[in-house]
Amino acid sequence: MEAFLMYFLFLLGLVLIIKGGDFFVDAAVWLAEVSGIPHFIVGATIVGFATSLPEIIVSVIAAANGNVEMATGNAIGSVTANTGLILGISLLFMPMVIKLRDYLPQIILLIVSIAAVWLFGLSGEITIVASIVLILLFAFFVFNNVSSAKKKISASGDEKSEVRENITKGIVAKKIIMFVLGCAGIIIGSDLLVDNGSAIAASLGVPERIISISAVAIGTSLPELVTTITAITKKQASLSVGNILGSNIIDITFVLPPCMLAYGKSLPVSAGTLYIDLPVLFAMTLLCFVPTFFTRKFSRWQGVAMLLGYVGYIAFSFMHY
Repeated sequence: MEAFLMYFLFLLGLVLIIKGGDFFVDAAVWLAEVSGIPHFIVGATIVGFATSLPEIIVSVIAAANGNVEMATGNAIGSVTANTGLILGISLLFMPMVIKLRDYLPQIILLIVSIAAVWLFGLSGEITIVASIVLILLFAFFVFNNVSSAKKKISASGDEKSEVRENITKGIVAKKIIMFVLGCAGIIIGSDLLVDNGSAIAASLGVPERIISISAVAIGTSLPELVTTITAITKKQASLSVGNILGSNIIDITFVLPPCMLAYGKSLPVSAGTLYIDLPVLFAMTLLCFVPTFFTRKFSRWQGVAMLLGYVGYIAFSFMHY
């Protein structure tokens, strides 16, 4: 009975995170727009940050509770799941030709960010210096997004920067309630996910790192998976690629620094993370984007290779823990 309750609460945590994230994103975007924040700011920063909130909250709670391997494993594992699993599915069903200039800055920033975490991790921990560098990379990401959005608006001649609509007290109350419930769902769900994920790992004799890079990471990446499936049904491949690129950069640059603060000192980096997880993530990212530099397209074979690589990585991790 105790084991059943543990798994039930773990799944309940996932459901609360997913539904809470849905409520939070909808309400946050609406509240930002009606408050007069320009569309390009909303799209370039608020949406991306909101969809990454589950990863941030789960990792920060884990770090605060001393579950360091779950904190770092979820941050890195979510990016690996986004790339190998979710983007792999997208490219399998929707190979696409791209305008490289639209993606190049974010691709380079993602590769640099992963390399930075890997290089800093060689010392065995993520220090305050590493955290500052990651925050600076995140700040550059936001600046680049906002600048790009401004240029697109100027080029299209769209001068509307605010949402104008009839707002009733009922609508405002509904959105505020959604916002509060969304935040509560993410926080409570994250707490359940961390506590019961750790308990499941202990009961199975599996390291927290393995649970975090698989079940927890895939669970917190479900918003990106839903976005990708929606993009596939609507034949909007660029939406999926853009969303995953942005989410990956945020997860790499803006999850680990708050974890270090919550932990109260430098974050230890395990050997598994350093010599398995980060190299796999770096290789998978290069596989996804380097061929695209030359071909100017994302090909179906890349999606197949990434999916096979991801499945092999998870299988290897479970067989060699």
